[in-house]
Amino acid sequence: MICALLALPGLALPGLAQPALAQPVLAQTETAAAVKTPATLDELFEKLQETGNPIEAKQLERRIWEAWGKSDSDTLEALMQGGVTVMEKGDYKRAVDIFSTVIELKPDFAEGYNKRATVRFLAGDYAGSVADIERTLKLEPRHFGALAGLGTIMERLDNLPEALRAWRRALAANPHLTDGAEKLKELRRRIDAKTL
Repeated sequence: MICALLALPGLALPGLAQPALAQPVLAQTETAAAVKTPATLDELFEKLQETGNPIEAKQLERRIWEAWGKSDSDTLEALMQGGVTVMEKGDYKRAVDIFSTVIELKPDFAEGYNKRATVRFLAGDYAGSVADIERTLKLEPRHFGALAGLGTIMERLDNLPEALRAWRRALAANPHLTDGAEKLKELRRRIDAKTL
């Protein structure tokens, strides 16, 4: 669902909390081969599945986040950046309004829904967040951030089987997801403990 997207200080939400739009420039230490990684989203996901190199995996993950954040509209990108800034300051109502405007202007922009899901999660509106995650996933079924966020919400609601299912889907999309394998083990352990 939401979690590894936006790196908010003190907030470890896998999927929800990636740096929104302002991603760092490729490190100068990257090789020419790494810079020539595939450009289309499908190719990036294919390469993410194939790589065994954790550094390359993080670079590919960052490029996927960048692609998700592109709207082909300066206006929408400015609104997205403004929404993230407001969200980081804790003004969740205003951030929801901004991301809602993004969605009204471009209803097929998955990242608009994902960012609004993130804000709703932070504000404690789990139902609203899940609704936005579902819309994100209809538009981009491989959105590992949204899937991880969904897993986090389901875990908070003590729906461990659904949390496990969401995390499995997140890891199927991105097998290199930070702490993903550990999260699966933890959820399985907790589910087993409940069934004893």
